[in-house]
Amino acid sequence: MEEKLPQHRMQITDDLDKLLQILPLTIRQSVEQHPQKSSLIEIVLDLGRKPEARFSGHSCYLSDNLVGREDLEYCVARVGHFSADNRAGIECTLHRISAIRNRQGNIIGLTCRIGRAVFGTILMIRELVESGQSILLLGRPGVGKTTALREIARVLADELDKRVVIIDTSNEIAGDGDVPHPAIGRARRMQVAHPELQHQVMIEAVENHMPEVIIIDEIGTELEAQAARTIAERGVQLVGTAHGNYLENLIKNPTLSDLIGGIQSVTLGDEEARRRGSQKTVLERKAPPTFQIAVEMWERQKWVVHEEVAQTVDHLLRGKQPIPQLRQVNDEGQVTITRDPSLAPQTELTTVQNVVEIPLKPTGLRASGKMIPISLTHQQPNLDFEKMLANSWYQAEEATEKVRIPGPNGEDFPIYVYPYGIGRSQLEQVIGVLKMPIVLTKDLDDADAVLALRSQVKNHSKLMQLAKDRQVPIHSIKSNSIPQITRTLRQLVNMDNPETNEAADLRLFTKAGNDDEIEALEEARLAVEQIVIPQGQPVELLPRNSKVRKMQHELIEHYRLRSDSFGDEPNRRLRIYPA
Repeated sequence: MEEKLPQHRMQITDDLDKLLQILPLTIRQSVEQHPQKSSLIEIVLDLGRKPEARFSGHSCYLSDNLVGREDLEYCVARVGHFSADNRAGIECTLHRISAIRNRQGNIIGLTCRIGRAVFGTILMIRELVESGQSILLLGRPGVGKTTALREIARVLADELDKRVVIIDTSNEIAGDGDVPHPAIGRARRMQVAHPELQHQVMIEAVENHMPEVIIIDEIGTELEAQAARTIAERGVQLVGTAHGNYLENLIKNPTLSDLIGGIQSVTLGDEEARRRGSQKTVLERKAPPTFQIAVEMWERQKWVVHEEVAQTVDHLLRGKQPIPQLRQVNDEGQVTITRDPSLAPQTELTTVQNVVEIPLKPTGLRASGKMIPISLTHQQPNLDFEKMLANSWYQAEEATEKVRIPGPNGEDFPIYVYPYGIGRSQLEQVIGVLKMPIVLTKDLDDADAVLALRSQVKNHSKLMQLAKDRQVPIHSIKSNSIPQITRTLRQLVNMDNPETNEAADLRLFTKAGNDDEIEALEEARLAVEQIVIPQGQPVELLPRNSKVRKMQHELIEHYRLRSDSFGDEPNRRLRIYPA
């Protein structure tokens, strides 16, 4: 899917001449004569080294003469006061000069960062800025987060006529000096005396100046994250930045995880863990996120947008991969929006896929050669345990002529499945009720696929090696439940469509088939199909015993919905929640 937005041109103002005036003459002349000075990012002056100019993607020396103490003193005398974070500026400009000091506190290095006011840099997220929702910008240093903040402040203050207050900790957004740079428009700027007090100034801004929007650069401490949540809860729109390339970095960062709702460990009951097919201890989002929208700034003209941070975080914690928007702008100022699953980076939070990839070689204790053959009796010779294990796969089965019939899409039916660690009676029940073209086999050589529990696949290298040798794919399921088995078998025969929920066959979820069980399942089915799905409303069912409640839980899982048991016996019952 691709969408095009209107074309605009970016305008850049950098005041480069004012920065050059603080440099020694030889270095200044070298920069002025450089053909790429318009794309200069920073100038580095280190004591005893050649002065260096850095551009996007490369750097070069500006002079063969080494930087001396007198050169550094020349620069320091022409800039503003260095604050507690060793940063200074040039009045009425956006340039930033950062100092490196030795143990005695003397300056031995300077980084002169060129600050530019870029008008039009937020074209890619213009409608998100106007929506009034809080926005968090993520990205590596130098990708343009502060530049984007400056432009957002101007658009909100001048074009949308909102009361905007900027918390300018290092005078990087609005420039050095008491008068803010024109690039922020009518937005007001509050300076921070000490970086560690930024969270206090954030709260002060809300209490004293009645802002509609607060803009913060570099949220980096737990106190600042808590202050941001306090501001958001008072109904103020927040726009801020944080270091980290992807949203997943914040999930793993205990200091900043509160920005996206916070992460907590939850212990599930046995029944709920079995129903979910997960461990008893899982990670869940603690609260609504402080920022509703997150923007990953991969490059200056390539951003990835997560429109629903809460939904994205929930997906990541459950092992699902979200599909974000990719927004790009070309040299003509035309913005394109695409949505492609391949854009989502694979991370450690992604769970094992349904089809398990077979490793190149087996792993584990047996494969390491450390397991010693056992002896059954003193009279018998030692038996090779590895050989015994291999032979155990070749079980006798009645000789049958395997006749293949072409399926609707050219498949060869029936499909012969080798089950491992899964109840054969449940498999036969699903195959029989749904009339699937699947035959269960005890011979791995004749199998078209292996169906196994995920926990068994992870811990059984021999199964994986044998399947690899015979070129048989392994399909894994989380739990030994009817919905999990049904879903995987449907995928095997190309009957599964994740976008639709077919009406459940109640015979799948009951073995006895008595009237009470059928009545309870029918009650759950009608509740889902007539209330929960079409109206998006939760529903409570009538009290049932634990056996029947388990059947109802499995039926609800078939519709890919969530249900919980609550209340005390004999009035314990199910509550079904919408997706």
